[in-house]
Amino acid sequence: MSWYQCHSLGNVERMVAKFKVVDLFAGPGGLAEGFSSVRSQDGQRIFEIALSVEKEASAHRTLRLRSFFRQFAAPPAEYYDYVAGKISHTVLTSKYRQEWGAAVAETRLLELGSVQAQRELDPVLEKLRESDEPTILIGGPPCQAYSLVGRARNKGIEGYDPEKDNRHFLYQEYIRIIGKLQPAAFVMENVKGILSAKVGQKAIFNQVLADLRAAGGSPGSYYLIPVVRPVEGEASSYIVRCERFGIPQARHRVIIVGIRRDLACALSEKGKAGLLHVSQAESTVEGVLEGMPQLRSGLSREIDTPEQWRRAATEAMLVAAEACDRSEMPIVASALKAAAEEIGTKKRLPGRKSTELTAPRNNVLATWLSDPKLTTLPNHETRGHMREDLARYAFAAAFAEVFERSPKASEFPDALAPRHDNWKSGKFADRFRVQLWKVQPSASFEKNPPSGLDGVPISRARSSRRLPSSQLVSGKSMHP
Repeated sequence: MSWYQCHSLGNVERMVAKFKVVDLFAGPGGLAEGFSSVRSQDGQRIFEIALSVEKEASAHRTLRLRSFFRQFAAPPAEYYDYVAGKISHTVLTSKYRQEWGAAVAETRLLELGSVQAQRELDPVLEKLRESDEPTILIGGPPCQAYSLVGRARNKGIEGYDPEKDNRHFLYQEYIRIIGKLQPAAFVMENVKGILSAKVGQKAIFNQVLADLRAAGGSPGSYYLIPVVRPVEGEASSYIVRCERFGIPQARHRVIIVGIRRDLACALSEKGKAGLLHVSQAESTVEGVLEGMPQLRSGLSREIDTPEQWRRAATEAMLVAAEACDRSEMPIVASALKAAAEEIGTKKRLPGRKSTELTAPRNNVLATWLSDPKLTTLPNHETRGHMREDLARYAFAAAFAEVFERSPKASEFPDALAPRHDNWKSGKFADRFRVQLWKVQPSASFEKNPPSGLDGVPISRARSSRRLPSSQLVSGKSMHP
């Protein structure tokens, strides 16, 4: 017990110490980024990432590069040269072999739950447990089996049996590692769909909670703390609605924090009532992306030149406008016709990529997101679309501009409906969701963006900044 002290911090009591962190199902390392950013009053990291495990290769490359970044008190100039594309990955890592070796040792490309992963990881976990420094376990078991969209897709798979889908039970590997590591605390993250997921007729979430409480080897060995204070009318204090905490994204996730029972006694009742406090101001897409260069979207499955795109985009807008006229949406049709005219007469079209660096307008977010040493924004580019989807996104952007919300599938004109068997089922109502520039945080971004420069995440501009050309030239209504 000598390695921690309890200090009152407002309504929350925090243990201050140096912790080793193990990150499971790490993806590109988002949870680790948050933990490693926490500093003590003297500027030292409170949480040191000791081990990260991910099975997907491109996410693992990002994970490893970020581990390399954390090896330095101040990253060297060569790191920024690499991000700017001035030097290669080999040149960077060969100059800093020791730091790169530490990053390689920390980040493992393994499939958790496999025999190979257990054989490789268990000795590392045992060594961490025997050390003098306390540990924290973080991570989120795969969510495809729990997410509402994933479950809808699974139902369409002939012969699908949830009781045979090992993704439902990968959280048990997380439980096993808690038992082996005996961390001071753990943080488990998952999609909101886990609250209603069932195997057979049995709800999974209640079993997950029971297993987490007993993960130390006996019932009640871990005390589960609500991350947010209960709100009247809402089902679970485990749901974190990120937009309430200053994040420019309406990302809702189940987050469970567990404290080992022998340490939980040090927490006050106020500290057990909820760890996060609601932000005073809601962030918006505009607050983060305003000032970034306009980019146009692209064409997929055909040659993509500026003039070819101009013709395709103009045609797509007019197709969408005609569909709106036939569906008695004249205001949306008018917005689309005006957009088609602007695109058709625009003298110079924006490109699909930009390295220009701009700071977020939101100063609180800028403190977190901006690095003054960066000279370029890496991999800022747009994605390509089929012509039919250009028309659908153009309609969605125009609809959002008029009604200040993204349209549901049931509100699309029949002429724009894709040939999907489940299009009108209600399960994929937001298939062509667009984001509103000023009104709200983003509804969704890619969880694990693909990697570009050997681990530098690709920041894909979601094509659109304003109508008339809103959905197809980067601007105020944005699609995911």
